[in-house]
Amino acid sequence: MAVIQAKWTKVVEAEVLQRSSQVVSVIDGQVYIFGGELRPREPRDNNVHIVSLGRPATLSTKPSTDKSPSPRVGTASATLNGKIYLFSGRGGAAMAPVEESGAIWEFNPASDEWSLLSPSDANPSSIPAARSYHCTASDGKDTVFIHAGCPEKGRLSDLWAFSVSQKQWTELASAPDPPRGGTSIAFAQGRLYRMNGFDGEREQGGRVDVYEPETNLWSSHSFVSDGMTGPSPRSVAALLPVVVSGRVYLVTLFGEQDPSSLGHQGAGKMLGDVWLFDVETQLWTKVEAQGDERPDPRGWFDGDVLGNGSIVVHGGLGESNNRLGDLWTLEFV
Repeated sequence: MAVIQAKWTKVVEAEVLQRSSQVVSVIDGQVYIFGGELRPREPRDNNVHIVSLGRPATLSTKPSTDKSPSPRVGTASATLNGKIYLFSGRGGAAMAPVEESGAIWEFNPASDEWSLLSPSDANPSSIPAARSYHCTASDGKDTVFIHAGCPEKGRLSDLWAFSVSQKQWTELASAPDPPRGGTSIAFAQGRLYRMNGFDGEREQGGRVDVYEPETNLWSSHSFVSDGMTGPSPRSVAALLPVVVSGRVYLVTLFGEQDPSSLGHQGAGKMLGDVWLFDVETQLWTKVEAQGDERPDPRGWFDGDVLGNGSIVVHGGLGESNNRLGDLWTLEFV
């Protein structure tokens, strides 16, 4: 396999962007940041912070209104047809899962407005449970997938599909056990890929789980997760599809390797590595970025695809239990 080079570029750093457990979404070269916390178990705000990736980059804030989602952490977002969608999260004084009867939030950058899309069938058995530290992806057509996470108690392995046009949820086949929070999914070439996460006792790794929408079936590809031939187990990381020299890859990066004894209020061992998975050959390549400038190791961050061969990464929790306010791009060559 050809050597893949990459380069980190620091775009902006600001105090208002310091947060972890937030969501990051990219539409038309604009980076939209929502939610997260600066202090443990305290949602920072429910504004939308926007970084425009020009030269120079600019930072602006869309203040919250009475139509905005409530402040929350541990939500998950996906982009679809020029809009941003997010579901549930954790908030309020008790930091409980945000219960909105299966509704999903839609943000339209063209109008800077939020809308709450209530499902056509709100029967509790036909909608996903409220949760936090779940993950989401879209198929680029009409469907937003919601997977796993932490409800009021325990962890989940379920998979749901929300049709935006029909405003209808469909429960799909659950992913292979164990149930987990802090896992990641990505949609590429008609399939959904899942890896990593925390099952309550340890970080998961060594396996890429693949969901086929046409058959509603999961399969798994195992690999050696030694940090040399394949990425080591981790949670609260990222999984994003990229195209480099015409080939489709999944990039996974960063994340927490060993959880803190303080749980959600502390920082464990954070990773700073970057890996590419060739979806055709099912082989991993560890990416060594050019230059000396690169982000600090982190977990509880978020990122999104910027272009076919580049991604953006923002914020998160550093190893010193500090919330980070930097935003970087990583371009693969």
